[in-house]
Amino acid sequence: MGAVTLRVGNLDAMIAYYRDAVTLTLLSQHGAVAVLGRGSTPIVILQHTPELAAAEPRSSGLFHTAILFDTQAQLAAAVYSVGTKHPGTFTGSADHLVSQAFYFTDPEGNGIELYWDRDRTAWSWSHGQVEMATLYLDPNEFIGEHLTEAGQADPSAGNAIVGHVHLSVGDVATARQFYVDRLGFEATASLGGAALFVSAGGYHHHMAMNTWNSAGAGKRRLALGLGEVDIILPTVDDIGALGERMSHFGVETRHDGQTLGFDDPWGNQIVVRNA
Repeated sequence: MGAVTLRVGNLDAMIAYYRDAVTLTLLSQHGAVAVLGRGSTPIVILQHTPELAAAEPRSSGLFHTAILFDTQAQLAAAVYSVGTKHPGTFTGSADHLVSQAFYFTDPEGNGIELYWDRDRTAWSWSHGQVEMATLYLDPNEFIGEHLTEAGQADPSAGNAIVGHVHLSVGDVATARQFYVDRLGFEATASLGGAALFVSAGGYHHHMAMNTWNSAGAGKRRLALGLGEVDIILPTVDDIGALGERMSHFGVETRHDGQTLGFDDPWGNQIVVRNA
């Protein structure tokens, strides 16, 4: 997964939150667009669009951007940073068996997950489905066990990437048809008709879709919040093959020679790039 673009109303406040609390680095800022990430890897792109209104309640769009840290110590440093600077944005935590995760909501209502993966050898699979759960995870205990002096001194040290992107959609059956049958992800887990998890290459999930806050939602109107989800494929040939696949299924695409763009059934913009 590549960077997630967010349309924001207050660019300065959102830069400050993702830089100072979430511990990302401001990689570049040109006019109305700021790119934050780690090292040379962009994670969140903030696009200043103050003329837009907030998204309607229970609409489709972003559920959360999930930022994956290399180590528990790096995750603990980030969780401690957000917890001390913006404690009111913490919304929960969970041990998912494959990962340990902490959840927040940024100042404009966009969901964030900060997480660390257990080694793949510790994941359990059955008939192509990965075992995940939602078990209690005490954030203070986690911080106490894993926060180091080095992490406190420089919480922005170390690598991080977008591990997965979780969307709010109107219904899971349509999401499965689009993201699995057409786009080509493999379904790795589902929660009845309420949530679907999909991936490529045997990961637990690169994307997820749920109806927890958005059941029955139709196409999004232009609003603050999710602007674009980036998916990265290995080669230009892979992008060309995907373009042909999407055209075969009647999905309207935008191809500029470098990237392939299309909208999902709820108007969420997906852009596929090459590595």
